[in-house]
Amino acid sequence: MQPDRNATLTGAKVMIWKGKTPMSMNSVNTNIGSMVALQSLNKTSDQLSVVQKRISTGFRVADAKDDGGAFAVAQSVRADVGGLTAANEQLGGTKGVLETTFAALGKVSESMVKVRETLTRLADGTINDSQRAQYEAQYDALRTQIGNFISDATYNKRTLLNTGAAAGGGDITTIRNESGGTFSVAAIDGAGTLVVAAAPTDAAGAQAALGATGNFKTVESAIANALNQFGSDSNYIDNQIRYNKDKVDAMEGGLGALIDADLAKESAKLQSLQIRQQLGTQAMSIANQSPQTLLSLFR
Repeated sequence: MQPDRNATLTGAKVMIWKGKTPMSMNSVNTNIGSMVALQSLNKTSDQLSVVQKRISTGFRVADAKDDGGAFAVAQSVRADVGGLTAANEQLGGTKGVLETTFAALGKVSESMVKVRETLTRLADGTINDSQRAQYEAQYDALRTQIGNFISDATYNKRTLLNTGAAAGGGDITTIRNESGGTFSVAAIDGAGTLVVAAAPTDAAGAQAALGATGNFKTVESAIANALNQFGSDSNYIDNQIRYNKDKVDAMEGGLGALIDADLAKESAKLQSLQIRQQLGTQAMSIANQSPQTLLSLFR
């Protein structure tokens, strides 16, 4: 490509090219250096804002703008954690009912030892009428006490020793996990199966009650069955609560790996970006001074 003509300005040769005009680097209208410095400074400021947000929140993904996919997963995991926490709270309520039931059955079992002693004395045909009346009174007092233990075995107005809904009894079905799974605890008719019959009126009646198929043995067996049943239910709930807690810990650990910020790394980035920002500001200042040098050409 050949120049069209030559022109001389203050001894300097200026080339004007045919068809193309080279970009002027000495212009008061367009400051390329300042534009580049500004773009770099804006980029540094944006990165600095991201790091400052991570440091202030502690999260690498604090909202959907940071990482929409990771944030959606995090919200789902948080919902599961909330569901498990709520499930454990409900299991805790059922555990309270079971613990109250155990306390009542423990007292019933202790009272049955005394019932056995009194019933054995009533089975003795050598005691006189006065003694029999006294033993019968003791027996009736123990029987009433057992009935009171059973009727008072309530927690938050619920009981497992009564099958009547009006009395707060009946089976209890509780939530056990975040997916809506349930666990049921069956109630029993405590007043009908765990309370011995009225005091026998003679030695033969007492002897029959103590027999292998007598009332005392039947009630004693029912109490043992109830303790075994509720013991198994209580162990299941304890294990489920512990499992839910372990699961929550595992889920929170995974959640942290997904969205938590590495603060040591972010701290190093912060210092680096702060230095870059200062250098960018200085470069911007230098670039903005370039047009000032053009004034010297007109002095």
